[in-house]
Amino acid sequence: MDGAPPSARSQGPLSGPGPVAPISTVAGVADGAGCHAGAQTLHEAAAKAGKSQTLERYAADYPKGPHDQPQSMCPAFGSLRVGLRMKRTATVLSGSACCVYGLTFTSHFYGARRTVGYVPFNSETLVTGKLFEDIRDAVHGLADPELYDAIVVTNLCVPTASGVPLQLLPKEINGVRIIGIDVPGFGVPTHAEAKDVLAGAMLRYARTEAELGPVAAPRVRADKPTVTLLGEMFPADPVGIGLMLAPMGLAVGPVVPTREWRELYAALDCAVVGAIHPFYTSALREFDSAGRKAVGSAPVGRDGTAAWLEAVGDAAGVARPLIDAAKNAALPAISSALARAPIKGRITVSGYEGSELLVARLLIESGAEVPYVGTACPRTVWSDPDRDWLEAKGVEIRYRASLEQDLAAVEAFAPDLAIGTTPVVQAAKQKSIPALYFTNLISARPLMGPAGAGSLAQVINAALANKIRFTRMSDFFEGVGVGPSAGVWEETPSDRPEFKARYAKTMAALRSQEEAVGS
Repeated sequence: MDGAPPSARSQGPLSGPGPVAPISTVAGVADGAGCHAGAQTLHEAAAKAGKSQTLERYAADYPKGPHDQPQSMCPAFGSLRVGLRMKRTATVLSGSACCVYGLTFTSHFYGARRTVGYVPFNSETLVTGKLFEDIRDAVHGLADPELYDAIVVTNLCVPTASGVPLQLLPKEINGVRIIGIDVPGFGVPTHAEAKDVLAGAMLRYARTEAELGPVAAPRVRADKPTVTLLGEMFPADPVGIGLMLAPMGLAVGPVVPTREWRELYAALDCAVVGAIHPFYTSALREFDSAGRKAVGSAPVGRDGTAAWLEAVGDAAGVARPLIDAAKNAALPAISSALARAPIKGRITVSGYEGSELLVARLLIESGAEVPYVGTACPRTVWSDPDRDWLEAKGVEIRYRASLEQDLAAVEAFAPDLAIGTTPVVQAAKQKSIPALYFTNLISARPLMGPAGAGSLAQVINAALANKIRFTRMSDFFEGVGVGPSAGVWEETPSDRPEFKARYAKTMAALRSQEEAVGS
């Protein structure tokens, strides 16, 4: 985005020098409150500013849980990630400078190699409507068909709460598609669901294009009916799924979110949609509008693979002998892989990626005891096959699980291994329980079919074997760094309970005096 107008300031290590606008102040919403005002205040301001329809749709698609604020990273990271991974797609953020900095830092930390555009603002430009004009000018300056197929503009919390009308942007400029979305933390609960916000918006745009006339063909076209896979997954998984589908005369289609625009057309032109990640409510609505059937769950473990192949075959109208052939080809290999890599131990699973139930299924089929699964994502009809299977095994499942519930599960079940988010991992290790971070160490592995069976065993069993090391370390460092000895000292201080008792007695006397005066 080098050479962009001043209203589209670049962020990130790959940004060119370009003109740099002054750092903007955190602008106020309609009632003068900033982005720190709280979810309820921002939600009410957004509704008054004309965003009621958007907020109502988000409330229906992404129902909230016990916590009204995200307990993971900012949700907009999810939609930002989707745009940054697409070829020939420019991404522009509109939000408070601190939020934009945090999002661009996180996106580059996770491997983004694209510049992120930023339209700064202050209280005046926000309240007067000049911010929208700045965004429109920035989009016009970026819309070069030689460079881009699409430009994604994202409102963060404050512009959403102020009603900045991205829907009024042109739908197309110089042949470049313009997509404006709102991804406020007070409207989209998790970054996983924010991926669906952008994926659904892109599918809706692509579906409209396809309905109006011919569109660009994908670079690689399958010669068989395809199964579109919904949800980010390990790169080897689609390949393995394709091998399992081949006996049924089916092929793997694109994975949504896609890597380039023309893949969206191919994704819509499928026989069946596999809702591998079941929270893509907006995307599934677009597939339904296109007349495409969808099936839930995924080919994980022997039971999961058998049920999934059956469901896909039925949805695609595949003859019974071909479905049986696909199952007979895949299931023995999966059983053998599971038998070669058993997992023994009690494991709790929690995370915010949306694949937590699938991981729990695979662990159980590998021999592990899994008493608890917590996911930050909501329950949907597409996760019911996994929920039914897990509950039949006695697993407690928490949708929209809070951090407190995940920590309580570690406390209650005393697992041999805890899989979870960073704070869950930290808390478990403080209790001398081995723990693994779900996002980087679990979801970054194949899970599907024969390749997925047994894939977790190496990392899981290595972590389980570390229990004795944690116990030794806890014994060795017992009492170090806690209480009065916390910190670094030339002479380690000793606890002085007599001082505490004296101060407690004095404070009690003061409270008694205050109560006497008040009465």
